[in-house]
Amino acid sequence: MSEPVTLFVPLDSFAVALGADEVAQAIEAEAEYRGIAVRLVRNGARGMVSVEPLVEVDVAGTRHAYGPVSEDDVAGLFDAGFLEGGDHALALGPTGEIPFLKRQERLTFARCGITDPLSLEDYEAHGGLAGLKTALEMDAAAITAEVETSGLRGRGGAAFPASIKWRTVLETEADQKYIVCNADEGDSGTFADRMIMEGDPFLLIEGMIIAGLGTGATKGVIYLRSEYPIARDITEKALAKAYDVGLLGADILGSGKAFDLKLFVGGGAYICGEETSLLESLEGKRGQIRAKPPLPAVAGLFARPTLVHNVISLCAVPTILAEGGEFYRDHGQGRSRGTMPFQLAGNIKHGGLVETAFGVSLRELIEDFGGGAASGRPVRAAQVGGPLGAYLPESLFDLPMDYEAFAEHEAGVGHGGIVVFDDTVDLAAQARYAFAFCAHESCGKCTPCRIGAVRGVEVMDRVIADEDRAANLAVLRDLCEIMEDGSLCAMGGMTPVPVKSAVKHFPEDFGEA
Repeated sequence: MSEPVTLFVPLDSFAVALGADEVAQAIEAEAEYRGIAVRLVRNGARGMVSVEPLVEVDVAGTRHAYGPVSEDDVAGLFDAGFLEGGDHALALGPTGEIPFLKRQERLTFARCGITDPLSLEDYEAHGGLAGLKTALEMDAAAITAEVETSGLRGRGGAAFPASIKWRTVLETEADQKYIVCNADEGDSGTFADRMIMEGDPFLLIEGMIIAGLGTGATKGVIYLRSEYPIARDITEKALAKAYDVGLLGADILGSGKAFDLKLFVGGGAYICGEETSLLESLEGKRGQIRAKPPLPAVAGLFARPTLVHNVISLCAVPTILAEGGEFYRDHGQGRSRGTMPFQLAGNIKHGGLVETAFGVSLRELIEDFGGGAASGRPVRAAQVGGPLGAYLPESLFDLPMDYEAFAEHEAGVGHGGIVVFDDTVDLAAQARYAFAFCAHESCGKCTPCRIGAVRGVEVMDRVIADEDRAANLAVLRDLCEIMEDGSLCAMGGMTPVPVKSAVKHFPEDFGEA
């Protein structure tokens, strides 16, 4: 009897929302009807949202892609001989040759969409655990030194050098230390954390164990946003498997070293993406900002030294240990080292995830990878870095994705989210939305954020209504200054960023042209 043909249908949230579960069921039913043996793997997503659900077929060791596939297409695919790589209107050719993927530099996402997310054997066969095995032969200081060599900076909003946090936790004496993963991915247009947790969960687990070995922490917590049910299910199953095989627990891979890890699901508050609010939530309290100092690296979870990183930061660590810090540092430019998963969303023809080294231009991402606006109209603006990120005009699209280059234009790379707008966008309305978002999501602890955001909405309403516009724009500038200087955290402190950038780059929308 011939070997079954292996097919891949993603279990990723994007694909499932677009009908991947129904496609998978239709493939199995059609194969059974035709008496054909198939092996169906529910893999993670490749990150090409415009062709989801994507179906891949292994033909003599080469994957051939078809998409976007609906359940109504399945019978026709069988008729066309897609199990042998046959031609069809939905055929995209060998997956690895698709331009959207071929031009990327995938380090963190190297396995995502390729392996079975819940197969440790598959994970290890594709390079997984190499970083951990290297780290188990090193002392904590050497591990932290490797992270320093890599130039890794936090892949969240602040882009703080990771090794400084690591060394602070390592050198602070305590009876217990923690690693906390911030998976409360709430920025608009971002989905990299979710994608990696659904498509390669053991990578995050490995990264957190290495972080524990590098800082002296023996306990970890993944703080996951409640809106990610598939990520929760996959992570829970991955954690159980990791304990079953001794990857987690009192004796990591027989090394005699310990690390315990659990999953915590948040309550849906955007503010808990800020590290101190997240720690408050983990302690069972209301998610509110803590005044700093002390820093979490000195007194974090339960007042113990705590390393807080987001998912992508921790998922970069296994590659750094497996390949060496210099290898990672060789990607990127200036002080922006390594790769970044840029996420294309909004009015974009080919939305999805693009992992490449720092230095790629915003124009390359939007036009070459993204294909421009889905509407076919000219792209007018892009907001980079989430709802508190700057709105950049087309004249700045040649700006390289680089922390310092963006900072020179009062912008930030943030979590790598890029939301695209065509020429029908009203930037005054977007500025109003920034204040409204802050008013809704503020924890309420400090006055500049709590009150300033509400006043911001009111001022913007008067500007939009052309009520004494010049005077209200002056009030708007003063209000932004107060929020920037007086807010306790980035929620209030960065709300002026989208507002000020909109006024600066698109003055005609505010009656200033």
